[in-house]
Amino acid sequence: MSQKLASRLVAALLWLGTVLVTAPAHALPRHDPVPGGVAVIALPAGFDAQGEARFAGRPVLTVQAADGWRAIVGLPLGQTPGPAAVHVRLADGRTQNVGFKVLARQYPVQRLTITDQDKVTPSPESLKRIEREQVEILAAFRHRSAGAPTLAFAMPAAGPLSSNFGLKRVINGQARSPHSGIDIAAPAGAPITAPAPGRVLRVGDYFFTGNTVFVDHGQGLVTLYCHLSRVAVREGQVLETGDAIGNVGSTGRATGPHLHWALSLNDARVDPRLFLAPAAQAAR
Repeated sequence: MSQKLASRLVAALLWLGTVLVTAPAHALPRHDPVPGGVAVIALPAGFDAQGEARFAGRPVLTVQAADGWRAIVGLPLGQTPGPAAVHVRLADGRTQNVGFKVLARQYPVQRLTITDQDKVTPSPESLKRIEREQVEILAAFRHRSAGAPTLAFAMPAAGPLSSNFGLKRVINGQARSPHSGIDIAAPAGAPITAPAPGRVLRVGDYFFTGNTVFVDHGQGLVTLYCHLSRVAVREGQVLETGDAIGNVGSTGRATGPHLHWALSLNDARVDPRLFLAPAAQAAR
């Protein structure tokens, strides 16, 4: 058996839940408990792989660090600042709440001009398409598998950031939803690669995001790659860090070639840069 085939077999076994992976402390994402951020919460003594942590009624990612278990909680952009809590159930059935504080953050405003008016004020036909697609997109964001994710990510494309996470967007003078990812200003055709191991969850061509790929990393951690000119993966394909996902483009609603990269954690869109490994952060 070749080394490459063996490594892919190991990756597949991970996703079948037959291998237990624990994350070293340095692999944890950056604690930034703000709307659109991530709260890294120490779980009580006695918590183990049979326990569960939930936030806002949804199960959250839990991982074993060097000094105990952590809950990795995604905080939606609409989260109200102030007291919050993770509800914890231990393997023996005991429950308790672990409190933390969500801090306030103000995101700047970004004003854009889009020449395709249908992408700003969609026609009735386009609205029907958007509604159909939204069902698929939300289902992908809410997908949860039993995999043990890697929490130290690489950048999926090379280039400067053209739009930061959380920007309050005004398009052609009309307020729109906040920017729920980051835009990497890579040239058309530039390669897009997997920032961490995962499995391709969904591939689609959507009204706003164009050619789009969703990757499932496990336990409600899903990444999204938008506006691709070419998709190089198929649904169900297991990816290792650095594997090709596709190429940068400007399909969907885009003002030019770029990669929109988003990360969803327990169905909350959060800043993907919080998951960058130290080397990738230094390169930004």
